[in-house]
Amino acid sequence: MLEPRVYSVAQINRYIRGIFDNDFILQSLWVKGEISNYKRHSSGHLYFTLKDKNGAVSCIMFRGSAQMLPFEPENGMEATICGYISVYEKTGQYQLYAELMQPVGAGSLAVAFEQMKGKLSAEGLFDEDFKREICKTPKTIAVITSPTGAAVRDIINIAKRRNNGVQIVVVPVFVQGENAAKSIAEAIKQVNLWGGADTIIVGRGGGSIEDLWAFNEKIVARAIFASEIPVISAVGHETDFTIADFVSDLRAPTPSAAAELAINDWQGDCDRLNAIRLRLGFAVSKVMENQKNRVTVLEKSRAFKHPQENLANNLILLDRYKKDMEKALLLNMERKQQLFYHLTKRLELLSPMGILKRGYSATFNKDNKLISSVKDVKKGDMLRINLSDGTIEVITEGTVEG
Repeated sequence: MLEPRVYSVAQINRYIRGIFDNDFILQSLWVKGEISNYKRHSSGHLYFTLKDKNGAVSCIMFRGSAQMLPFEPENGMEATICGYISVYEKTGQYQLYAELMQPVGAGSLAVAFEQMKGKLSAEGLFDEDFKREICKTPKTIAVITSPTGAAVRDIINIAKRRNNGVQIVVVPVFVQGENAAKSIAEAIKQVNLWGGADTIIVGRGGGSIEDLWAFNEKIVARAIFASEIPVISAVGHETDFTIADFVSDLRAPTPSAAAELAINDWQGDCDRLNAIRLRLGFAVSKVMENQKNRVTVLEKSRAFKHPQENLANNLILLDRYKKDMEKALLLNMERKQQLFYHLTKRLELLSPMGILKRGYSATFNKDNKLISSVKDVKKGDMLRINLSDGTIEVITEGTVEG
């Protein structure tokens, strides 16, 4: 009778792992569920459970993938995870090894948005000091958006209406979906490498928070921040806000508004210049007429007809002013001299030498310290008494208090 083959636990686990690792479906799949038992280990790895109402699976995301997450997962957050299924041989437990994670639903996306906003704000990406000034007279504008969307048509139409001389260069990108963020970031870099644009408009038309999510990705935010060309963000409608809006140099509520902000209204400027020209011509004519009338009045005046008489009157008036000023200066000088005399007398009375002249004295010990009390002196101390006309040196025989 043949003996049955006996396997070790490790062999069984290894065999089962091989089955998992060779399964085409299990090696690349997307799984949707709610995150629970979430923990970030000190090593940087993430451990959590992904569950729905009918089941649960243990998950791990290694540090390299975890560092690329644009948000911090939380318990209760619904997410879609891309990864593979394999077996941990030591325990025989199968796990989902997560490589990508995307939040699902408005609530989870809102949490991820606030987390990303706080993180990038702390890094300084939103600081006003880094904002670039938008070019006021652009010759070329690069528009990074979907080539088939309504946004690009609106921008082109408004550009033609406001200034047909501005060149619009459309840089086609994906504006939603898995590759959208990478596509947008790469387009911003390429426009900067090209260097032919004065302004960049990056955006798209309206949509749900999921549709606009590419403009909340960290890779897009960093590309906008690193751009040497000023960037105007124009994502969605007026009520939509994305991370790109906070990083960009100027936020426009809509793509149409972005075109208006980026391009001066050349036709409107021409109309305004014509209006200014007309007003200026009228003002010049009015000034010339007023000056002509003034000259006519002056020609008829007595001063114009008899200038010597007017000059003589002015000389008399000038002489009177001169005498009044001299009188005022002398009076002021006398007052200052009297004040100086009184202040000098007060200073003499308050000076130490003035006090001594009034019969007082000042006594110092050998260390030149002023004696203010009998307690500062003991028998045998050598003292110096300063009077107004000299100094007396004495040796103390004793002190008497009272």
